[in-house]
Amino acid sequence: MRTLHVGVLFALVTAAPATAQTDRLQPMDVFNLEYVAQTAISPDGQWVAYVRQFFDVMTDRRYSNLWLVRSDGTDHRPLTTGKVNDAGAAWSPDGKRLAYVSTKDGMPQIFVRWMDNGQTYPITQLQEPPSGLAWSPDGSQLAFFKLVPEAPLVIGQQPPPPPGAQWAPPAKYTDKLVFRFDGVGEIPPGYTHLFVVPSEGGTPRQLTAGNFHHGAAGSGGGSPAWTPDGQALIIPARRTADAELKMLETELFEVPVRGGGIKQLTDRFGPDGEPAVSPDGKTIAYTGFDDRKQGYQNQLLYLMNRDGSGKRVLSGKLDQGVSGPVWSADGKTIYVGFDEKGNSKVAAFALDGSYKVVARDLGSQGTAYGGVGSFSVARDGSIALTMSTPGVPSDVAVVRPTTPQRTVTAINADMLAGKRLGEVEEIWWNSSKDQRRIQGWIVKPPNFDPSRKYPLILEIHGGPFANYGDRFDIEKQLMAADGSVVLYANPRGSTSYGEEFGNLIHHAYPGDDFYDLNSGVDAVVARGYVDERNLFVTGGSGGGVLTAWMIGRTNRFRAALAFYPVINWYSFALTADMSAMAVNNWFPGMPWDNVQHYESRSLLSVVKNVKTPTLIMTGEEDFRTPMSESEQYYKALKLQGVESVLVRVPGEAHGIWGRPSHGMGKMTTLTGWFAKHRTQTP
Repeated sequence: MRTLHVGVLFALVTAAPATAQTDRLQPMDVFNLEYVAQTAISPDGQWVAYVRQFFDVMTDRRYSNLWLVRSDGTDHRPLTTGKVNDAGAAWSPDGKRLAYVSTKDGMPQIFVRWMDNGQTYPITQLQEPPSGLAWSPDGSQLAFFKLVPEAPLVIGQQPPPPPGAQWAPPAKYTDKLVFRFDGVGEIPPGYTHLFVVPSEGGTPRQLTAGNFHHGAAGSGGGSPAWTPDGQALIIPARRTADAELKMLETELFEVPVRGGGIKQLTDRFGPDGEPAVSPDGKTIAYTGFDDRKQGYQNQLLYLMNRDGSGKRVLSGKLDQGVSGPVWSADGKTIYVGFDEKGNSKVAAFALDGSYKVVARDLGSQGTAYGGVGSFSVARDGSIALTMSTPGVPSDVAVVRPTTPQRTVTAINADMLAGKRLGEVEEIWWNSSKDQRRIQGWIVKPPNFDPSRKYPLILEIHGGPFANYGDRFDIEKQLMAADGSVVLYANPRGSTSYGEEFGNLIHHAYPGDDFYDLNSGVDAVVARGYVDERNLFVTGGSGGGVLTAWMIGRTNRFRAALAFYPVINWYSFALTADMSAMAVNNWFPGMPWDNVQHYESRSLLSVVKNVKTPTLIMTGEEDFRTPMSESEQYYKALKLQGVESVLVRVPGEAHGIWGRPSHGMGKMTTLTGWFAKHRTQTP
């Protein structure tokens, strides 16, 4: 079969059964769903500002505005409007102003809104986007990170074209290990630095220097942390000459606001980031770990004295990774987010290391993936969070000190009115490999009838160090709406089950995860409502890897669809944007020093076993799992006479959701491909 482009994606849909029902989700509903992307609760806990994402069917774009709602759910209204992208909302310490970043004037700028009268003013005129807004304690300044561009590298001096000549674009030079990044494209030359700007507007002042990345571009993102006296900021940075070779390596630094030398506070092999300074200014909370060059390592919560001494682990009693530390106003508690058995939560840690769960169901963005929700904390201990459950795509929830968690918005109630979602059921089973307990979820078609026989789709998550959970997922709901039972699971290597479980695939991926997933299919088939002649398998990224791994080990599936997979670990390590992490953490070293290790885990090692009709679909601007990986697999299948199709999606990065129509086409391609290979169900 020929290679397909996105312009003919919908041709495959004609093979789907003509049983569409208006009470089920339809592909065009992709444009009607909205998502809460960030919450910012006011200092007094009375208001929640949040980022609300929506899709526009006419421009085929994702946009976002700011909305405001009281903590009790009343007085819900927009703060900004229009087809723009507003993000990064941050309240001033006195709660009278709200800062945010907006594309209202084209290039993203920092805006400040006075909450008493709604007056809004852009306080910057930047040429590069700002990120990580943070108010000074007295409200007089805002700190942020921004790229400081440099002239591009050029070797030699080419004569200029004569006036009026139209020469070809010049060659692109680089001496960087990472010169393209997924979702970014070509990385502009320069380094990210820390700035401050008066909160009433003025000239931004650069606080860091040197050929190093600081803050969001240099570590796990986030905002700079002000010290309570307003004299310094604590930031993560990668200030080493070999930073490109150590993608996880970051340290914390203290940067004085009024001049003086930058001071390093941490010094170890491993990431240190997300700093938060205690209200009394004596202690810094942060996250990180000692890098043991393992595939998965829990990100821990640490404390240290302001001068960098007295470092200790605070979250040692929790065998999960944590993120986003926030101090309580009295300095006695630190709030963090974490995932546990497929559910994202907020924990409150006391300074003795004990903790309690204070919020759950964090999630957003229409995916079952964990770790994508956000939360914020007010001075009175109120918490606002982005929440998602299998039946709720995305909303704002609030936890008050004296009242339990409560959802205070219903942003998709209108769209879902009259729609039947697929019911989601949790399931556990024993792996045939070692009887280890594996968790998963079944999505049943709307109007499910247990006396019928349904096709089954096994959908596998990527990462591979990530987790699925009890969160709304538009892709899986569309699969179920098309009439299939969907199984999604957390095989060995998934996060949220502790570090030992996550590292079962350390230097062994793909591997025994086959047995975990295959046993899950057996467990659902045993329930009696699955047509065993109509089993299908799909997944993206690491899930695309395991899709190819499954069909290389068994012929039980009628058809497969691998989204943006890695096929050849040798070429992946030398072409992907995360090369350094691949050779340092996922493999024991360089490919040429470990050829057998790379080849034995390559999907080309089992491709000769594949008989399953397979479609491979990848974005042409995917720099995480480059198109060359998909092309290798496609041609390997074609050379062996396996029915196969390659779909290349123009302009798309990893995930194929940059443009809503491409995300919709992703799902219609899947349902069309599986319908094409479905046998008649009795």
